[in-house]
Amino acid sequence: MDYHLAQANIGRFKASLDSPLMKEFVDFLEPVNRFAEESEGFIWRLKDDEGRSASYIESPFKDEMMAVNISVWQDIDSFKSFVYGTVHSYFLRNKKKWFDMKGPSQFVMWWLPKGELPTLQMAKDRLEILEINGESSEAFSMKQLYNPEGKVIV
Repeated sequence: MDYHLAQANIGRFKASLDSPLMKEFVDFLEPVNRFAEESEGFIWRLKDDEGRSASYIESPFKDEMMAVNISVWQDIDSFKSFVYGTVHSYFLRNKKKWFDMKGPSQFVMWWLPKGELPTLQMAKDRLEILEINGESSEAFSMKQLYNPEGKVIV
């Protein structure tokens, strides 16, 4: 069976999206998401009913300030290229400007059978698995990568 890499990250905004504090982040949401969609290895990303960023979707975490981002990539290398090798890296480095960094795990990856799409509940479940059990082939982060067969990538 072939697999794709699913990733989910959550973050609690420091202010509402219409706040001046969030302006830079909001101004770049669509351009960065569009760039992701045009990146090599990109498969899919969660969007709201209007096609906007998943930041506008009501979170399953029962917190209106919680943003959820879910995407699917061909493999780890294509995901890492986008995250660390593009303008996205600026927003990753500066996330403390817009997000409260306290709380449970905020990022998780897992392998998904090719053709399947992750759900909000699936993302929530994987974040909880990572938080409770730590890194495993079922739910992992950049700290310890796993291949689709469940083996650690060295």
